Amino acid sequence: MLDSRPLLLDTDFPPLFRGQLTTLQVNLGYRCNLSCVHCHVNAGPTRTESMTWETVEQLLEALQRLGIGVLDLTGGAPELNPYFRPLVREARALGVHVIDRCNLTILFEPDQQDLASFLADNEVEVVASLPCYSEDNVEAQRGKGVYNNSIRAIKRLNELGYAKQPSLKLNLVYNPTGAQLPPPQEALQLDYKQELASRYDIIFDELFTITNMPISRFGAVLLAKGEYQNYMDLLKNSFSQANLSSVMCRTLISVDWQGYLHDCDFNQMLDLPILARDGQRKHIVDLDGSDTLINDRIVTGEHCYGCTAGQGSSCGGAL
Repeated sequence: MLDSRPLLLDTDFPPLFRGQLTTLQVNLGYRCNLSCVHCHVNAGPTRTESMTWETVEQLLEALQRLGIGVLDLTGGAPELNPYFRPLVREARALGVHVIDRCNLTILFEPDQQDLASFLADNEVEVVASLPCYSEDNVEAQRGKGVYNNSIRAIKRLNELGYAKQPSLKLNLVYNPTGAQLPPPQEALQLDYKQELASRYDIIFDELFTITNMPISRFGAVLLAKGEYQNYMDLLKNSFSQANLSSVMCRTLISVDWQGYLHDCDFNQMLDLPILARDGQRKHIVDLDGSDTLINDRIVTGEHCYGCTAGQGSSCGGAL
């Protein structure tokens, strides 16, 4: 697979510094039941990386020690980690708000038939990928049969009270199908709500539009098609200074499946860790009340233009 990483390291992106840490975004492993074209993790069914129980316990200790209020779980399919459910239960017992970045189709995997009920019982916020309300566009990105299973999954979540009860948030995620920026989030959200309600009688809370990052699998596709430089030019020419104040890396730390720290999930995939003064990778056990990384400089690269282009992009949608 072609690698865009060497092209991203030398950058003129403006310096960024971390503010107050509010969120731990944790990658529980790279195994997934899907292999999506736009995936920046290069996740798939054959990946074996998975967080151990020892690291899960270290995460829970850090949440309590630092008083962090949000645990954002991702992967791969985070639910395929064998310790996903104990982690959710323990975090909720600490009063932490838990987000599950769910691909929806995971609800119908053989060992996950009760997953939707588990998420509802623990009041887990579901952030679910549905890159378009059109079947053709979804299956071009994510594979045959994914669209219908995604609709079935949303129906199931709605039946359990998601998007109906204030404590059960269901947000959808849109990604462009190619080398382009997402359309305006507010207008697209209205289209999604109208189309999904009229076609399938399903509802959701918010739509998050997220720019595709030129790394891992999507970066390789851009290079293979000869579209990489044009896409980077689009991102850089669409740069908005106003987005710098609200990029997600200013309030978030990304934790990889081994417990090492990164400024964001994209840096994690590019192997750009947070380093201690001695040059060693920082681990979740290194964070204590006196070292919360506030005011530290964030590691940046050319891919950071993806978060600041146009309306901006974060794991919570447009900035």
